[in-house]
Amino acid sequence: MVQVNTKMQTLPPYLFARIEQKIAEARAQGIDLISLGIGDPDLPTPPHIVDAMTASLRNPANHQYPSSVGLLSFRQAVADFYQRRFGVALDPKTEVVTLIGSKEGIAHIPFCYLDPGDVSLVPDPGYPVYGIGTMLAGGTAYYMPLTAENGFKPVLADIPTAVAKKAKLMFLNYPNNPTGAVADLAFFNEVVAFAREFDILVCHDAAYSEIAYDDYRPPSFLMAPGAKEVGIEFHSLSKTYNMTGWRLGWACGNREAVEVLGRFKSNVDSGVFQAIQEAGIAALRGDQTCVEQMRRIYQERRDLVIAGLEAMGWRPVAPKAGIYIWVPTPKGFTAEEFAELVLEKAQVIITPGRGYGERGEGFFRISLTTPTDRLRTALERMQSALGRVEI
Repeated sequence: MVQVNTKMQTLPPYLFARIEQKIAEARAQGIDLISLGIGDPDLPTPPHIVDAMTASLRNPANHQYPSSVGLLSFRQAVADFYQRRFGVALDPKTEVVTLIGSKEGIAHIPFCYLDPGDVSLVPDPGYPVYGIGTMLAGGTAYYMPLTAENGFKPVLADIPTAVAKKAKLMFLNYPNNPTGAVADLAFFNEVVAFAREFDILVCHDAAYSEIAYDDYRPPSFLMAPGAKEVGIEFHSLSKTYNMTGWRLGWACGNREAVEVLGRFKSNVDSGVFQAIQEAGIAALRGDQTCVEQMRRIYQERRDLVIAGLEAMGWRPVAPKAGIYIWVPTPKGFTAEEFAELVLEKAQVIITPGRGYGERGEGFFRISLTTPTDRLRTALERMQSALGRVEI
């Protein structure tokens, strides 16, 4: 058998193989497991979006190769959304590129900019694709610590000057996965200044910007003065409209970065099925009542989880946005050990924080993408199995 290349040899295996094995064994025995792990919305895609897709499927023009950078009509809908939601003006022709889900663009942007020895600044804990995409492209990840003391935002002044001078990319993500932290424009202004000083392209992942609570509305990185000069923002319809399986997103902002990413895509994929893009237009231009309803459901679940954790002895911070609760593990447990305990004793699946980086150790993540009644049952099982925990 031909040996895989060195990059694939260094690609880490799934960190929680032991937990996955226990899950498989439990399910094989018919045990009722409740998963609070993956952040995949349980709510259906709104009907008017499905209807738009159904109609588009019948159009023969959509049965051919799409444009690699996306329909101009979809990119215009994205630009209109940014103007309406954030007050940010975008040229749909030069400042928006359509993606096969934002993950695709996030994974590919390092290939556009990094040569061997170049550095990406990557949050820790953070979405694993930032570091893995960097590694696969031949770059080196410098992990920026995100700590509770700093509101789970990187301290830019702590990045060594020698590292910053080698860096070409900085990945950020607010509202944040996995911590649930948010960032304000003051922080984004600091990022713009840092990026200008060291000639860095900022890659902001804004996938959760539309899931927020208590009248809070997260800003876009592109709202910061000068942000389009130094950065792009990745976004998607996956979480806002419960369209994770549809694979539709975009990158927008700096026109050079948008052009480079579009040029890369033209050589490695054939774009997004046009019928899906037309459904995306219906999502962005249609009635947004469905988004408000989704926020209310997630807020009810957030409050339910916070109350349940408090009853067990935790003092969790209720996130202002996103679909995750980030919780410290009890004393005496690693993140993976505690996840195994909860699985064995309560038949509930939680995600060990270590999966999001070294500084995720000591935490676990609960996703709100589980039906409310099942979420309530999971919390009851955990309380019955664990009682009060020592933090």
